[in-house]
Amino acid sequence: MPDGNAKPARAEAETKFGQGFLRDIWYFAALASDLKPGKLQRYEILGEPVLLARDRKGEPFAIRDICPHRAAPFSAGRLTAEDDGRPSVECPYHGWRFGTDGVCSAIPSLVDGQEMDVSRVRVRRYPTVESQGMVWIWVSSDPRFDGEPPEPPPVFEGAVGGAPKFVDHMDFDAHMDHAVVGLMDPTHAPYVHGQWWSRKKKGQHDKAKAFAPSERGFVMTRHAPSKSNRLYTLLGGEPLTEITFRLPGQRWEHVAVGQRQVLALTCLTPVNDKRTRITQIVWTDHWAASVLRPWFKHMIRVFLRQDGDMVNLQNEGLKYDTSLLWIDDADKQAKWYQQLKREWAASRREERAFRNPVEDVTLRWKS
Repeated sequence: MPDGNAKPARAEAETKFGQGFLRDIWYFAALASDLKPGKLQRYEILGEPVLLARDRKGEPFAIRDICPHRAAPFSAGRLTAEDDGRPSVECPYHGWRFGTDGVCSAIPSLVDGQEMDVSRVRVRRYPTVESQGMVWIWVSSDPRFDGEPPEPPPVFEGAVGGAPKFVDHMDFDAHMDHAVVGLMDPTHAPYVHGQWWSRKKKGQHDKAKAFAPSERGFVMTRHAPSKSNRLYTLLGGEPLTEITFRLPGQRWEHVAVGQRQVLALTCLTPVNDKRTRITQIVWTDHWAASVLRPWFKHMIRVFLRQDGDMVNLQNEGLKYDTSLLWIDDADKQAKWYQQLKREWAASRREERAFRNPVEDVTLRWKS
Protein backbone atom coordinates (compact mmCIF):
# COMPACT_ATOMS: atom_id res chain seq x y z
CA MET A 1 0.00 0.00 0.00
CA PRO A 2 1.40 3.47 -0.80
CA ASP A 3 2.24 5.59 2.18
CA GLY A 4 -0.20 8.50 2.25
CA ASN A 5 2.16 10.49 4.46
CA ALA A 6 5.13 10.23 2.11
CA LYS A 7 4.40 13.39 0.10
CA PRO A 8 3.85 15.68 3.13
CA ALA A 9 6.94 14.19 4.78
CA ARG A 10 9.03 14.94 1.69
CA ALA A 11 7.63 18.48 1.54
CA GLU A 12 8.58 19.04 5.17
CA ALA A 13 12.11 17.78 4.47
CA GLU A 14 12.39 20.05 1.43
CA THR A 15 11.55 23.14 3.45
CA LYS A 16 13.54 22.48 6.63
CA PHE A 17 16.72 24.53 6.43
CA GLY A 18 19.75 22.39 5.64
CA GLN A 19 17.71 19.37 4.54
CA GLY A 20 16.11 18.12 1.35
CA PHE A 21 15.89 19.71 -2.08
CA LEU A 22 13.25 21.38 -4.21
CA ARG A 23 11.80 19.39 -7.09
CA ASP A 24 9.66 20.04 -10.15
CA ILE A 25 12.20 22.66 -11.13
CA TRP A 26 15.21 23.19 -13.41
CA TYR A 27 18.76 22.72 -12.11
CA PHE A 28 21.98 23.78 -13.81
CA ALA A 29 23.84 20.58 -14.70
CA ALA A 30 26.86 21.50 -16.82
CA LEU A 31 28.33 23.89 -19.34
CA ALA A 32 27.42 22.98 -22.89
CA SER A 33 31.13 22.76 -23.69
CA ASP A 34 31.57 20.06 -21.04
CA LEU A 35 29.55 17.56 -23.07
CA LYS A 36 31.12 15.98 -26.15
CA PRO A 37 29.13 13.83 -28.63
CA GLY A 38 29.47 10.16 -27.75
CA LYS A 39 31.14 10.75 -24.38
CA LEU A 40 29.25 9.38 -21.37
CA GLN A 41 29.74 11.31 -18.12
CA ARG A 42 28.58 10.54 -14.60
CA TYR A 43 27.28 13.31 -12.36
CA GLU A 44 25.73 13.27 -8.93
CA ILE A 45 22.78 15.67 -8.64
CA LEU A 46 20.47 15.85 -5.61
CA GLY A 47 22.14 12.70 -4.32
CA GLU A 48 21.26 10.72 -7.46
CA PRO A 49 23.68 9.30 -10.06
CA VAL A 50 22.96 10.90 -13.43
CA LEU A 51 24.38 9.99 -16.82
CA LEU A 52 24.73 13.20 -18.81
CA ALA A 53 25.81 13.01 -22.43
CA ARG A 54 25.21 14.01 -26.04
CA ASP A 55 24.11 11.65 -28.76
CA ARG A 56 26.00 11.51 -32.04
CA LYS A 57 23.87 14.36 -33.40
CA GLY A 58 24.83 16.57 -30.46
CA GLU A 59 21.53 16.45 -28.57
CA PRO A 60 22.02 16.35 -24.76
CA PHE A 61 20.19 13.78 -22.64
CA ALA A 62 20.22 12.54 -19.07
CA ILE A 63 19.12 9.25 -17.48
CA ARG A 64 19.72 7.59 -14.13
CA ASP A 65 23.23 6.16 -14.18
CA ILE A 66 22.34 2.73 -12.82
CA CYS A 67 21.38 -0.26 -14.94
CA PRO A 68 18.33 -1.91 -13.30
CA HIS A 69 19.73 -5.38 -14.08
CA ARG A 70 22.84 -5.52 -11.88
CA ALA A 71 23.35 -1.85 -10.94
CA ALA A 72 26.37 -1.23 -13.18
CA PRO A 73 26.75 2.44 -14.20
CA PHE A 74 25.83 3.18 -17.81
CA SER A 75 28.56 5.83 -17.86
CA ALA A 76 31.11 2.99 -17.93
CA GLY A 77 29.47 1.62 -21.08
CA ARG A 78 29.22 3.10 -24.54
CA LEU A 79 26.90 5.06 -26.76
CA THR A 80 25.56 2.97 -29.63
CA ALA A 81 22.57 2.96 -31.97
CA GLU A 82 19.64 0.69 -32.75
CA ASP A 83 18.89 -0.63 -36.22
CA ASP A 84 16.50 2.25 -36.83
CA GLY A 85 19.22 4.78 -35.95
CA ARG A 86 17.89 5.75 -32.53
CA PRO A 87 20.74 6.36 -30.06
CA SER A 88 21.05 4.05 -27.08
CA VAL A 89 23.38 3.44 -24.17
CA GLU A 90 24.89 -0.02 -23.69
CA CYS A 91 25.52 -1.29 -20.16
CA PRO A 92 29.12 -2.51 -19.74
CA TYR A 93 28.08 -5.59 -17.69
CA HIS A 94 25.63 -7.56 -19.86
CA GLY A 95 25.03 -5.28 -22.82
CA TRP A 96 21.48 -4.23 -21.98
CA ARG A 97 20.64 -1.17 -24.06
CA PHE A 98 18.48 1.80 -23.13
CA GLY A 99 17.35 4.69 -25.29
CA THR A 100 17.93 8.30 -24.35
CA ASP A 101 14.29 8.26 -23.20
CA GLY A 102 15.18 5.70 -20.53
CA VAL A 103 13.30 2.84 -22.22
CA CYS A 104 15.04 -0.52 -22.62
CA SER A 105 15.58 -1.36 -26.30
CA ALA A 106 17.43 -4.68 -26.09
CA ILE A 107 18.46 -7.50 -23.75
CA PRO A 108 21.06 -9.52 -25.69
CA SER A 109 20.84 -12.65 -23.51
CA LEU A 110 17.25 -13.38 -24.55
CA VAL A 111 16.84 -16.21 -27.08
CA ASP A 112 14.00 -17.26 -29.38
CA GLY A 113 10.98 -18.37 -27.43
CA GLN A 114 11.75 -16.25 -24.39
CA GLU A 115 8.96 -13.73 -24.65
CA MET A 116 9.60 -10.47 -22.84
CA ASP A 117 8.44 -6.94 -23.55
CA VAL A 118 11.76 -5.21 -22.91
CA SER A 119 10.16 -1.79 -23.37
CA ARG A 120 8.50 -2.25 -19.97
CA VAL A 121 11.95 -2.01 -18.38
CA ARG A 122 12.81 1.64 -17.80
CA VAL A 123 15.22 3.89 -15.98
CA ARG A 124 14.54 7.42 -14.89
CA ARG A 125 14.82 10.06 -17.57
CA TYR A 126 15.65 13.67 -16.75
CA PRO A 127 14.33 16.17 -19.34
CA THR A 128 17.35 18.08 -20.61
CA VAL A 129 17.66 21.41 -22.42
CA GLU A 130 20.66 23.32 -23.73
CA SER A 131 20.29 27.10 -23.46
CA GLN A 132 22.75 30.02 -23.56
CA GLY A 133 25.71 27.65 -23.43
CA MET A 134 24.40 25.79 -20.38
CA VAL A 135 22.74 22.40 -19.91
CA TRP A 136 19.75 22.22 -17.58
CA ILE A 137 17.92 19.18 -16.22
CA TRP A 138 14.39 19.04 -14.86
CA VAL A 139 14.13 17.14 -11.57
CA SER A 140 10.56 15.98 -11.09
CA SER A 141 9.03 14.99 -7.77
CA ASP A 142 7.84 11.85 -9.58
CA PRO A 143 10.72 9.56 -10.67
CA ARG A 144 8.37 8.06 -13.28
CA PHE A 145 7.73 11.44 -14.93
CA ASP A 146 7.78 10.81 -18.67
CA GLY A 147 6.49 14.04 -20.18
CA GLU A 148 7.96 17.44 -20.87
CA PRO A 149 8.38 20.16 -18.22
CA PRO A 150 5.63 22.78 -18.15
CA GLU A 151 8.14 25.57 -18.76
CA PRO A 152 11.60 26.18 -20.27
CA PRO A 153 14.73 26.74 -18.17
CA PRO A 154 15.57 30.32 -17.14
CA VAL A 155 16.98 32.77 -19.65
CA PHE A 156 19.39 35.47 -18.48
CA GLU A 157 19.55 38.99 -19.86
CA GLY A 158 23.06 40.17 -20.62
CA ALA A 159 24.63 36.93 -21.90
CA VAL A 160 26.47 38.93 -24.57
CA GLY A 161 29.80 38.78 -26.34
CA GLY A 162 29.57 35.18 -27.53
CA ALA A 163 30.95 32.40 -25.33
CA PRO A 164 31.51 33.10 -21.61
CA LYS A 165 34.68 35.07 -20.92
CA PHE A 166 35.31 33.50 -17.51
CA VAL A 167 34.21 30.23 -15.93
CA ASP A 168 35.13 28.75 -12.59
CA HIS A 169 33.62 26.18 -10.29
CA MET A 170 34.20 24.73 -6.86
CA ASP A 171 32.49 22.21 -4.60
CA PHE A 172 31.51 23.52 -1.17
CA ASP A 173 31.28 20.95 1.61
CA ALA A 174 27.86 22.18 2.64
CA HIS A 175 24.17 21.62 2.02
CA MET A 176 22.81 23.84 -0.72
CA ASP A 177 20.87 26.01 1.77
CA HIS A 178 24.07 27.10 3.51
CA ALA A 179 25.72 27.78 0.16
CA VAL A 180 22.78 29.90 -1.01
CA VAL A 181 22.52 32.10 2.07
CA GLY A 182 26.28 32.57 2.03
CA LEU A 183 26.03 33.68 -1.58
CA MET A 184 23.41 36.34 -0.85
CA ASP A 185 24.93 37.55 2.43
CA PRO A 186 25.54 41.32 2.04
CA THR A 187 27.75 41.93 5.09
CA HIS A 188 30.51 39.32 5.03
CA ALA A 189 32.67 40.86 2.29
CA PRO A 190 34.81 43.17 4.50
CA TYR A 191 35.72 40.21 6.70
CA VAL A 192 36.07 37.37 4.17
CA HIS A 193 37.12 39.23 1.01
CA GLY A 194 39.62 41.82 2.20
CA GLN A 195 41.58 42.41 -1.00
CA TRP A 196 42.68 45.82 -2.20
CA TRP A 197 39.94 45.87 -4.82
CA SER A 198 37.08 45.42 -2.35
CA ARG A 199 35.84 47.21 0.73
CA LYS A 200 37.74 46.91 4.03
CA LYS A 201 36.53 46.65 7.61
CA LYS A 202 37.45 50.27 8.27
CA GLY A 203 35.66 51.48 5.17
CA GLN A 204 32.20 50.21 6.05
CA HIS A 205 29.23 52.52 5.83
CA ASP A 206 25.44 52.43 5.88
CA LYS A 207 23.70 50.94 2.86
CA ALA A 208 20.09 51.23 1.72
CA LYS A 209 19.02 49.01 -1.18
CA ALA A 210 15.59 48.68 -2.79
CA PHE A 211 14.30 45.16 -3.37
CA ALA A 212 11.32 43.85 -5.32
CA PRO A 213 9.82 40.43 -6.05
CA SER A 214 10.88 38.76 -9.29
CA GLU A 215 10.11 35.43 -10.91
CA ARG A 216 10.55 32.81 -8.14
CA GLY A 217 12.81 35.12 -6.24
CA PHE A 218 13.75 38.74 -5.71
CA VAL A 219 15.85 41.49 -7.20
CA MET A 220 17.99 44.28 -5.81
CA THR A 221 16.79 46.91 -8.24
CA ARG A 222 19.16 48.71 -10.58
CA HIS A 223 21.44 51.15 -8.79
CA ALA A 224 24.90 52.72 -8.88
CA PRO A 225 27.37 50.35 -7.17
CA SER A 226 29.48 51.32 -4.19
CA LYS A 227 32.46 53.49 -5.05
CA SER A 228 34.49 51.61 -2.43
CA ASN A 229 34.53 48.56 -4.71
CA ARG A 230 37.29 49.18 -7.22
CA LEU A 231 36.10 46.41 -9.51
CA TYR A 232 33.39 48.67 -10.85
CA THR A 233 35.85 51.53 -11.26
CA LEU A 234 37.81 49.40 -13.73
CA LEU A 235 34.76 49.30 -16.00
CA GLY A 236 34.88 53.06 -16.41
CA GLY A 237 31.88 55.29 -17.12
CA GLU A 238 28.92 55.19 -14.74
CA PRO A 239 27.99 51.53 -14.23
CA LEU A 240 24.55 50.53 -13.02
CA THR A 241 23.96 47.11 -11.51
CA GLU A 242 21.01 44.87 -10.75
CA ILE A 243 21.29 41.68 -8.67
CA THR A 244 18.69 38.89 -8.90
CA PHE A 245 18.09 35.63 -7.09
CA ARG A 246 15.86 32.83 -8.40
CA LEU A 247 14.93 29.41 -7.02
CA PRO A 248 16.38 26.88 -6.72
CA GLY A 249 19.81 28.53 -6.70
CA GLN A 250 20.74 31.07 -9.37
CA ARG A 251 22.10 34.49 -8.53
CA TRP A 252 23.21 36.94 -11.16
CA GLU A 253 24.48 40.47 -11.40
CA HIS A 254 23.74 42.40 -14.58
CA VAL A 255 25.93 45.48 -14.99
CA ALA A 256 25.28 48.06 -17.68
CA VAL A 257 28.02 50.55 -18.61
CA GLY A 258 26.54 52.64 -21.38
CA GLN A 259 25.96 50.23 -24.27
CA ARG A 260 28.27 47.59 -22.76
CA GLN A 261 27.14 44.83 -20.44
CA VAL A 262 28.52 42.37 -17.91
CA LEU A 263 26.56 39.38 -16.68
CA ALA A 264 28.01 37.47 -13.74
CA LEU A 265 25.91 34.34 -13.13
CA THR A 266 26.38 31.96 -10.23
CA CYS A 267 24.58 28.60 -10.36
CA LEU A 268 24.33 26.32 -7.36
CA THR A 269 23.75 22.62 -7.98
CA PRO A 270 23.29 20.25 -5.03
CA VAL A 271 25.59 17.25 -5.44
CA ASN A 272 24.17 15.65 -2.32
CA ASP A 273 23.07 16.75 1.15
CA LYS A 274 26.65 17.58 2.16
CA ARG A 275 28.12 19.03 -1.02
CA THR A 276 27.14 21.81 -3.41
CA ARG A 277 28.77 22.72 -6.69
CA ILE A 278 29.18 26.45 -7.33
CA THR A 279 29.64 27.47 -10.97
CA GLN A 280 30.46 31.06 -11.87
CA ILE A 281 30.02 32.20 -15.47
CA VAL A 282 30.74 35.68 -16.80
CA TRP A 283 29.67 37.09 -20.17
CA THR A 284 30.57 40.56 -21.37
CA ASP A 285 31.17 42.66 -24.45
CA HIS A 286 33.26 45.14 -22.45
CA TRP A 287 36.81 45.79 -23.65
CA ALA A 288 38.18 45.21 -20.14
CA ALA A 289 37.43 41.50 -20.49
CA SER A 290 40.28 41.12 -22.97
CA VAL A 291 42.76 43.51 -21.39
CA LEU A 292 42.26 42.33 -17.81
CA ARG A 293 41.30 38.69 -18.46
CA PRO A 294 44.08 37.02 -16.38
CA TRP A 295 43.44 39.30 -13.43
CA PHE A 296 39.65 38.86 -13.55
CA LYS A 297 40.08 35.08 -13.69
CA HIS A 298 42.38 35.20 -10.67
CA MET A 299 39.95 37.43 -8.79
CA ILE A 300 37.02 35.06 -9.38
CA ARG A 301 39.04 32.09 -8.15
CA VAL A 302 40.17 33.98 -5.04
CA PHE A 303 36.60 34.96 -4.14
CA LEU A 304 35.27 31.42 -4.54
CA ARG A 305 38.00 29.85 -2.48
CA GLN A 306 37.67 32.39 0.31
CA ASP A 307 33.98 31.56 0.52
CA GLY A 308 34.86 27.85 0.47
CA ASP A 309 37.30 28.30 3.34
CA MET A 310 34.62 30.08 5.37
CA VAL A 311 32.15 27.26 4.67
CA ASN A 312 34.67 24.76 6.02
CA LEU A 313 35.14 26.93 9.10
CA GLN A 314 31.38 27.22 9.56
CA ASN A 315 31.12 23.42 9.40
CA GLU A 316 33.08 23.23 12.64
CA GLY A 317 30.15 24.89 14.38
CA LEU A 318 27.44 23.07 12.43
CA LYS A 319 28.77 19.73 13.69
CA TYR A 320 26.90 20.48 16.87
CA ASP A 321 23.52 21.02 15.16
CA THR A 322 23.61 24.68 16.08
CA SER A 323 20.45 26.71 15.53
CA LEU A 324 21.05 29.82 13.43
CA LEU A 325 20.03 33.37 14.34
CA TRP A 326 18.67 35.55 11.52
CA ILE A 327 18.35 39.32 11.92
CA ASP A 328 16.70 42.11 9.92
CA ASP A 329 17.77 43.68 7.60
CA ALA A 330 21.12 42.04 6.94
CA ASP A 331 19.65 38.52 6.86
CA LYS A 332 16.37 39.38 5.21
CA GLN A 333 17.41 37.81 1.92
CA ALA A 334 18.19 34.57 3.74
CA LYS A 335 14.73 34.71 5.32
CA TRP A 336 13.15 35.29 1.91
CA TYR A 337 14.97 32.27 0.53
CA GLN A 338 13.46 30.06 3.21
CA GLN A 339 10.00 31.53 2.61
CA LEU A 340 10.37 31.01 -1.14
CA LYS A 341 11.33 27.38 -0.60
CA ARG A 342 8.33 26.75 1.63
CA GLU A 343 5.98 28.41 -0.82
CA TRP A 344 7.40 26.47 -3.78
CA ALA A 345 6.97 23.14 -1.97
CA ALA A 346 3.44 24.10 -0.86
CA SER A 347 2.41 25.16 -4.37
CA ARG A 348 3.59 21.82 -5.79
CA ARG A 349 1.92 19.85 -3.01
CA GLU A 350 -1.36 21.73 -3.38
CA GLU A 351 -1.15 21.80 -7.19
CA ARG A 352 -1.62 25.56 -7.46
CA ALA A 353 0.24 28.58 -8.79
CA PHE A 354 3.30 29.80 -6.94
CA ARG A 355 2.68 32.97 -4.89
CA ASN A 356 5.82 35.00 -4.30
CA PRO A 357 5.99 36.01 -0.60
CA VAL A 358 8.51 38.83 -1.24
CA GLU A 359 7.24 42.43 -1.21
CA ASP A 360 8.80 45.72 -2.30
CA VAL A 361 11.01 47.02 0.49
CA THR A 362 14.20 48.97 1.17
CA LEU A 363 16.69 47.12 3.34
CA ARG A 364 19.42 48.79 5.38
CA TRP A 365 22.68 47.42 6.73
CA LYS A 366 26.29 48.43 7.28
CA SER A 367 29.10 46.89 5.27
